[in-house]
Amino acid sequence: MSDQSAPSSAETDGLAPETQRQAVRDRYARIATEDSDCCGNSGCATDDDLGALNQQLGYSDEDEEAVAAGANLGLGCGNPKAIAALESGETVLDLGSGAGFDCFLAAQEVGSTGRVIGVDMTSEMVRKARANVQKNEASNVEFRLGEIEHLPVGDSTVDVIISNCVVNLSPDKQQVFHEAYRALRPGGRLAISDVVLTAQLPSDVHADPESVASCVAGAAPIPDLEAMLSTAGFDRIRIEPKAESEQFIREWDDDRDVSEYVVSATIAARKPSQ
Repeated sequence: MSDQSAPSSAETDGLAPETQRQAVRDRYARIATEDSDCCGNSGCATDDDLGALNQQLGYSDEDEEAVAAGANLGLGCGNPKAIAALESGETVLDLGSGAGFDCFLAAQEVGSTGRVIGVDMTSEMVRKARANVQKNEASNVEFRLGEIEHLPVGDSTVDVIISNCVVNLSPDKQQVFHEAYRALRPGGRLAISDVVLTAQLPSDVHADPESVASCVAGAAPIPDLEAMLSTAGFDRIRIEPKAESEQFIREWDDDRDVSEYVVSATIAARKPSQ
């Protein structure tokens, strides 16, 4: 794995924020409507190998079988449920919920007395996720259209926030963490799977809309993420890179090995009790 003393994200800003958001919207609208998949560029999550990818991401066979077809698009870089320690009756918020795979898994953990809210900024993906609610008979799951920088939820209304390879797509990660802190109840927790930057990106990658939208060029270094979480008010911050993720990240780009620049990590933190 590459040296993790990567440059500050402030030194590597590439696309204008609205250009970045539009690139992300375009990509995931296409994924939702064409049933293409994979966070990378090379179609790594085909029907034949989605099961193998799930195992690499940390999902069990039981996880895959527990959710009806159509919700798992192979878009993640980990399994946030594995670090969330969800409990019956909790309210869970998924940032960038896609077609709903992690939401439906979380719904089974929190049970009928719990609640899961998925937020996604792509209307096509929200429509797909809402259709999947019926397929999964998930009455405790709902999906809302919105940006993760401006969450459509009230203050101190959720117990756990999960996310899977989405925060890196935001041009304003500090605002994402401020919003996450606002939405969590005191003592609430953050459990995220995402990619982190481990080395300076080539300039042509960093300024490429496709690289931003495919979970590479928007990644931030671990020290930057730790600082953002602390600034937002979180404590008990823990960010752990997963060296084994290089195996699937190598498949994200046909032209270069992007595992030289990014690696998957688990990001956990808590909002202090008051």
